[in-house]
Amino acid sequence: MNFVEELKWRGMIHDIMPGTEEQLKKEVTAAYVGIDPTADSLHIGHLVSVMMLKHFQVAGHKPIVLVGGATGMIGDPSMKSSERNLLDEETLSHNQESIKQQLKHFLDFESDEPNRAEMVNNYDWMKDYTFLDFIRDVGKHLTVNYMMAKDSVKKRLSGESREGLSFTEFTYQLVQGYDFLHLYQQKNCKLQMGGSDQWGNITTGTELIRRKTGGEAFALTCPLITKADGGKFGKTEKGNIWLDPNYTSPYQFYQFWLNCSDEDSERYIKIFTLFSKSEVDALIGEHKQQPHLRLLQKTLAKDITIRVHGEEQYNTALEATEILFGKGTTETLQKLPENVLLDVFDGVPMFDVPESEIETGIPVIDFLGGNTQILASKGEARRALKEGSISINKNKVNDQFVVNRSALLNDKYILAQKGKKNFYLVKVI
Repeated sequence: MNFVEELKWRGMIHDIMPGTEEQLKKEVTAAYVGIDPTADSLHIGHLVSVMMLKHFQVAGHKPIVLVGGATGMIGDPSMKSSERNLLDEETLSHNQESIKQQLKHFLDFESDEPNRAEMVNNYDWMKDYTFLDFIRDVGKHLTVNYMMAKDSVKKRLSGESREGLSFTEFTYQLVQGYDFLHLYQQKNCKLQMGGSDQWGNITTGTELIRRKTGGEAFALTCPLITKADGGKFGKTEKGNIWLDPNYTSPYQFYQFWLNCSDEDSERYIKIFTLFSKSEVDALIGEHKQQPHLRLLQKTLAKDITIRVHGEEQYNTALEATEILFGKGTTETLQKLPENVLLDVFDGVPMFDVPESEIETGIPVIDFLGGNTQILASKGEARRALKEGSISINKNKVNDQFVVNRSALLNDKYILAQKGKKNFYLVKVI
């Protein structure tokens, strides 16, 4: 597989240094992507770079993930309007291990193959480097003029940010440049990849390698992913879409991809899956024939949810989705874990009823029109029941039904429904 050609058709190349493709054709090459471990989970914004490394490994080359234990203590000014909070060593170490476990879903770290993935931490080689040694060995090779010409620095110095640019952040590109030099010398790493906002930092590294060793290194960046409507990719009202299920449930994760627009799904299925060009072209063609079936969204959501969370969690997310759109059964509803149940019905009206009343049993007319006021009155409840428009836990009920403990989901919830789209969640307290 030609790595550069693969990335081109997938729309994953923004800038590429001349000679990069020739280097990759010449020999098995090591390349790295840097990830600052500022949280103990990756979010889907990281996945573009991770997928670049995945394709790189599939093409026979060696991927290196650099966890920025040192740079994470500084903060990168690129595309940021303010300085990042600094993290302590213990937190960074925890974050690094958590991130590695997530990366194992994408990259082969364990096999005996010569191109197995490797994780390194720049804190290991920066922690004992004295300031005087650093400015003597590294700082003298790059001029202030060169460093100030970088877009990330110019933006912060131009007055767009009230806070300006600290010396700590100004030196960030030197530290990142030294990372590339260190990996070039210690791991024979000749390529650095990242998002397009990293071009300035990456080329600082290639320049430092040239000036310090006379050697040649390369750079490749991918576009920053955006949404067709101009919104920020990977952001929702609740914040980032995380890979850790404790931060973003598999159901929410699945829903994010399922709800992508047609235009976005066409781009994302190329970037975030391993489907071949012919498979992607066929999927896009089939989707355009019947867009209402949302084939692209469903295929994308399935593929990436299984990769990150596994098939069992995907099936749970799929069943939960069907419940919301009228296809689910009482059995599937009863199987849902509490957190998924609450995710599915997030935002629907909620009511509380005392546990003592459930123990004795509540006639459904009283339950709907009295205890909960799901409906305005008992008379309205009686009419709705007569019309057959009321369901409890996805089962149609009549006016003889009694709501008791046997109706509880997860021992504390009852799902009432009027018609097809009006849901109400009742919690027993």
